[in-house]
Amino acid sequence: MKKIITVIGARPQFIKSAPVSKALQNAEIEEIIVHSGQHYDANMSEIFWQELGLPKVKYHLEVGSGTHAQQTGQIMVKFEEILLHQEKNVDAVLVYGDTNTTLAVALVASKLQIPLIHVEAGLRSFNRSMPEEINRIVTDNVSQLLFCSSQGAVNQLASEGIIKGVHNVGDVMYDAFEMFGKMSQNKMSLEIAQSNFSLFTLHRQGNTETPNQVNTFLASLQAVDHTVYWPVHPRIKNWQNQLEIPSNVKMIEPLSYLQMLAALRNCLYVFTDSGGLQKEAFWAGKQCITFRDDTEWVETLNGGWNTLVKPNVDEVKKAITNKPSSPWKPLYGDGLAAEKIIQKIMNG
Repeated sequence: MKKIITVIGARPQFIKSAPVSKALQNAEIEEIIVHSGQHYDANMSEIFWQELGLPKVKYHLEVGSGTHAQQTGQIMVKFEEILLHQEKNVDAVLVYGDTNTTLAVALVASKLQIPLIHVEAGLRSFNRSMPEEINRIVTDNVSQLLFCSSQGAVNQLASEGIIKGVHNVGDVMYDAFEMFGKMSQNKMSLEIAQSNFSLFTLHRQGNTETPNQVNTFLASLQAVDHTVYWPVHPRIKNWQNQLEIPSNVKMIEPLSYLQMLAALRNCLYVFTDSGGLQKEAFWAGKQCITFRDDTEWVETLNGGWNTLVKPNVDEVKKAITNKPSSPWKPLYGDGLAAEKIIQKIMNG
């Protein structure tokens, strides 16, 4: 395999791609980076290239925000144009995770009969009201190489009849967590105190469409008896003056990846609706309270390191009172997932 097109467009994908891009370079496989523009805010995108040393973007689709159909459709049209007219000799297309970017690219590649590589395959929340769940299912079903973070994901794919090309390699996000951990030690944001604080993030579209929705999550944080720092997602900024912010919650600018790693290592708890942050909190040895009814990262629930809650004061108070019942032990690989992925790609 000589040339791979990688398409990324959201913060977690930037992080996941860093170790894989490095491994591709070491293997002397040409990688062409396409940025969909799904995360277009500078703090959500450009700074990751500076910190992670990602390869230069060759094509930027600039799709920005919009409905699921608008975003997915724009990416499909623009990416197809690249494959048909600008990059004709591509050996494979590589995608990460479960975003609209991933779904759109998977559909285009499969219809043009270009082999598709899906990193972070086999995850399921079993909640089809989540757009991400549909994206995962469709992408897995049209992929030729499926790289899983755990044996549970491999087993799930097998239960759906997907066996060929499936490999348990571990999680590339853990590769990045280990790779950049030391670099992050002196990167604490100036806005964040050095002790007695927790982190809160909220980004899922279904949770951030109206001020009332966000206020529900904010009100639940009154159960916390210390400062909670909230890096605010760009889509919330347009109406943040309509929010009812508890006195213990402090709004701050989005954190870079290294700043987030530093904050994770120093915080007390993590409150989030994110998927990736559940894992990062676990790897940092922090108790995570997840504002969701389900999670694709079911292994983090074992022993109480991660707890699913509804956004109300009583549930949050109960969750932070119940300490983990089992010792911390590693999850999702050994930090060498990217190297294993490249070996499998090279072996066909």
